[in-house]
Amino acid sequence: MKVCKFGGSSVADAVQVTKIVDIVLADPDRRIVVVSAPGKRNKLDTKVTDLLISCAGLALAGKAYEPTLNQIVERYAAIQRDLSLPPEIVATIEADLRTRVSGDKSHPGMFLDAMKAAGEDNSAKIVAEAFRVRGAQAVYLNPGEAGMCMTDDFGNAQLLPESYRKLSQSLLRDEIVIFPGFFGYTASGKVATFPRGGSDITGSILAAAVKADVYENFTDVDSVYPVDPRLVPSVKEGIATMTYREMRELSYAGFGVFNDEAVFPAVRAGIPINVRNTNHPDAPGTMIVQSRRVQPGTVVGVASSDGFCSLFVDKYMMNREVGFGRRLLQILEEEHVAWEHMPSGIDNVSVLMRDSRFGKEIEARVIARIKRDLQPDNVMVERGYSLIMLVGEGLIYTVGMCAKAAEALGGAGVNIEMINQGSSEISIMFGVRSEYRAKAVNALYKAFFPHGS
Repeated sequence: MKVCKFGGSSVADAVQVTKIVDIVLADPDRRIVVVSAPGKRNKLDTKVTDLLISCAGLALAGKAYEPTLNQIVERYAAIQRDLSLPPEIVATIEADLRTRVSGDKSHPGMFLDAMKAAGEDNSAKIVAEAFRVRGAQAVYLNPGEAGMCMTDDFGNAQLLPESYRKLSQSLLRDEIVIFPGFFGYTASGKVATFPRGGSDITGSILAAAVKADVYENFTDVDSVYPVDPRLVPSVKEGIATMTYREMRELSYAGFGVFNDEAVFPAVRAGIPINVRNTNHPDAPGTMIVQSRRVQPGTVVGVASSDGFCSLFVDKYMMNREVGFGRRLLQILEEEHVAWEHMPSGIDNVSVLMRDSRFGKEIEARVIARIKRDLQPDNVMVERGYSLIMLVGEGLIYTVGMCAKAAEALGGAGVNIEMINQGSSEISIMFGVRSEYRAKAVNALYKAFFPHGS
């Protein structure tokens, strides 16, 4: 059995929905289909999820939302007309949207989740209808009825463990199941969504629940590329096979093809993930597996991500002061700041964080507490960092990989501000100033993929 997830670009219009039906009906093992909300039809278009967020914001502010609501309905109506689906489906969708937008607004987060989830929910309804018009036995399955039980952390909800048993019982049917991604229901029956992009998570959860042979994640690229084509336009060849660990490291560091949180349910269940292209379904795509044969001295990809800052703390004889690191991290914990990396020396330590989580007000409080509680010789915050991640299982088996990377960066005139190698030894992280991000990525790609461009 295969679970297939189709992203926003795959349900953007009638042409794309037709491709979904063709792909699924071409393989009888494809029994469960997860869909996102309709995405952009062109560069100037607006995603349905963004329209829903805008509509919710207007409703919460007591402003006129009718034009935006009509715009959302028209997106689904266009698909209905172009596929010659029964017009009743649009009436059903419009009624659903009006019920949501007129709902309880006393809890803005709860109201916003109910609105956002309408994109995927109604997408699944119209895709199910498209299958039935083609003569296929297909059924729309509501996540609440299926047993997708969530925490009540609206906008960032997590799956409750008991969901897997309930989902496995609900999903194993004779019909093709069309399932909306991105959301589930709390114990009190309220809609709660995963983080944005959570349809990937839904697909992975369903694959784990039914112990699928493979989880096929259909998007708009032929495969996962070893480097961001926007930074290295010359890249042409994708990655054939990679491990779960490699995908997790690359996703964390900026690979946008796959939501890194979506890896976890499939990893835990040992289910291969196949990233494929809806527009080129015959292309094999990228397989993400538990393990693969590795050639020493090779890397699988170079990833990068902007928007980091560094908290630098310096104190003579820091290494002799028992509990210094714990107390430093406790300050960050009490200020609800998550940290990413912590390279250190004997008398200093740097804590790398995302800029968005460490605003000026939090920074002022943290520095004041560090000065008071830890009495450092120096403490400062520097912003404007990018992380460059060199990833590959082959790093473990070869001496001199770090030296090769450092030589490539030095040759390109990129100064390494910090460096960190994970204990798994499948990745090396370099911190550079953001203005050198593109230059650093290109230098590493040329060094480790000399025949790739």
